[in-house]
Amino acid sequence: MNTCDPRFDVKHPNLCAGLRWKGQFIRSEPDASAQGAGDTSFWCMYTQTCIGPDGIKAEPAMCSSAFRECHGTGQCG
Repeated sequence: MNTCDPRFDVKHPNLCAGLRWKGQFIRSEPDASAQGAGDTSFWCMYTQTCIGPDGIKAEPAMCSSAFRECHGTGQCG
């Protein structure tokens, strides 16, 4: 995980349950000697794309705030 960029920090409070990223499907301990995979590929489970139902990019910094109309429900309007 790219920890230098706060947009990709998956430890944001109030992170939407609909946000998915490839790192959550890897079942192994991190290997400090291996080069990082760059697992910053995020998508919304509601749209199955990198854009949420409200037309905004799906990434932790944007999907951790209830200001998004679709936050937690995938519903807009």
